[in-house]
Amino acid sequence: MKPIVIIPVLNPDEKLIALVEQLKQLDLKTVVINDGSNPECLYIFDILKTWFQCEICTHEKNMGKGAALKTGIEYAALKYPECSGYVTADADGQHAPEDILKVAEMLEESPDALVLGTRDFSGGNIPYKSLFGNRITSFVFLLSTGKRCLDTQTGLRGIPRKFTDACISVAGNRYEYEMNLLLEFGRNGTQFIYVPITTIYLDDNQSSHFHAFKDSAIIYWNILKYSLSSMVSAIIDLSLFTVIVHFLFGAGSGGILAATVIARLISGNVNFLINKHWVFQSLNNQAVEARKYLALFCCQMMSSWLLVTSLSYLPISITFVKILVDTSLFFISYLIQRKYIFHGRKRGVQSFNENVLYKTL
Repeated sequence: MKPIVIIPVLNPDEKLIALVEQLKQLDLKTVVINDGSNPECLYIFDILKTWFQCEICTHEKNMGKGAALKTGIEYAALKYPECSGYVTADADGQHAPEDILKVAEMLEESPDALVLGTRDFSGGNIPYKSLFGNRITSFVFLLSTGKRCLDTQTGLRGIPRKFTDACISVAGNRYEYEMNLLLEFGRNGTQFIYVPITTIYLDDNQSSHFHAFKDSAIIYWNILKYSLSSMVSAIIDLSLFTVIVHFLFGAGSGGILAATVIARLISGNVNFLINKHWVFQSLNNQAVEARKYLALFCCQMMSSWLLVTSLSYLPISITFVKILVDTSLFFISYLIQRKYIFHGRKRGVQSFNENVLYKTL
């Protein structure tokens, strides 16, 4: 069965009617999620159901785009157990029906890959906030996963059915959900397939409900938390290392090793506790995670010692050498912690049925 098109909406206009009509002509089933729209918009949902037999899920109050997508995915999975996956699309006219069909067809051809409708940002008609936002999130995605994504903010995505549980359990109920989901796929090594789509911005993207400062802060918050945690640990580690080297053991190989071990033991314990309980909010077994973290900790500590010792001959401060080395190890450590140590169930993430009540019209 073809993928189900899922469209989350808040206060839609007639563009949604035209989109659903065209998708029906393309033989694509559509599920629309009314995410607490104003009463004056309800006639649009009545038209969709009566004229085009479109299925409507309704949130009694606005819960956010992420929550709407989760509702749509869960509903489609239950109602259409034989569908090949889900195509998420926006309701504001930025996704052409032909492009939605292209993503759906590619998803059918590649049932194990995440299909992304990718816009061309080289033209001169891109609103600055959209261009800037995409550049920033692309950079964050690269740092977080080690892989490039050509369009991190595209709402047109083809998601294989086998990722249903992952889609429902990923944290976030608003705009941060889409970035969190993309990061989850990137960290899990899922193949990304990029399908070029038409770049459409109506009225300089004024119809978007995205709030640049507030929603961007939410999107980047997890990365910022990890950076703050690492910064605190790095300050502890570097301060102890400097004191031990200069006042206790000296800058020889043995002194560097002793200073590295002592400083890293203390800062590592601080980092583990902060990352588990605040950054990744993991509910997994602490003993298991502690063993994994200890293995990473030892490898990172020995790597730091070997690299700092190897570069200690350079005519610069040994503290600066350590900063360069540990900054490089910072990114590697983040990827390993996200993918292998603090992965899995997070605090506040349950079966979506337990948290969201919705009704169908």
